Amino acid sequence: MNNFRFLLLGTSLSFIPILSYAQCVATQDCATLGYTETSCNGGKGVKCPFGNKWACLPTKESICKEEGFTLTCNETGQIGEGDSCNGLYKKCSCDSSYQYTCSGTGYSGGSGFACNGKYITCICTEQYKWENGKCEPKMTDGAHGNLFYCNGEVIGVKTANMNFYIAMKNFDHMDWDDANETCLNYSFCNNLKGTLPTMDQLDVIYNNKSTINNLLLANNGKKLKDEWYWSSTYLPYSSHYILNMDDGMTGNGATFFYDGYMIYTRPILTSW
Repeated sequence: MNNFRFLLLGTSLSFIPILSYAQCVATQDCATLGYTETSCNGGKGVKCPFGNKWACLPTKESICKEEGFTLTCNETGQIGEGDSCNGLYKKCSCDSSYQYTCSGTGYSGGSGFACNGKYITCICTEQYKWENGKCEPKMTDGAHGNLFYCNGEVIGVKTANMNFYIAMKNFDHMDWDDANETCLNYSFCNNLKGTLPTMDQLDVIYNNKSTINNLLLANNGKKLKDEWYWSSTYLPYSSHYILNMDDGMTGNGATFFYDGYMIYTRPILTSW
């Protein structure tokens, strides 16, 4: 960058001799002598002795712009590339999070502000959902391997050796009647209702707990608690069996409930 220009910014002493020389010539025309401005920013300049024109000291901004530093890079998502000059840059780019053009099949546009035509996330059309950095088709309702879908969302999971799907969340601390009613009224999808698992089905869930929990967590569900769960299997002269997901132990639901133990409920889907 021209060092002489920065010297002019630091002191007016280097500028005055030029003007003094200009004042010594025979002409009294301000423009010819170099006085061409009507005013100076902040009054930093010298007024023509023969008129109202000024010769102004160059500003830092004007010096930077003459060297090609013209961009502020202060739009949404923008960052300046390389060195700056008085807050100006030669080139702007976008933050790395702005990487999606949000166009094509399944896209309805970008979400939020754009940077150079790119967005952080996109908005998908009704039959698509934003997943893994793109608009992907929603799965049709029903069973797809270990996952059961409804309106494009996973609403039940199972392992390969299970013939039923387990709901994505727990219901806690209720007696057997409430637990049974909750499961029978639980809607997996449209008209598909749930049921309370039998003791044998709870045992299958316990034996596959680790895999089930991984599937639940991977699909925005809640993992199984290491607590007691109600079954629909009747315990003669008493209540219904419960199973502890921590160690597989079985027990009398009525006794445990009235003793203050937390007993959970998890609906299952047995037909679809």
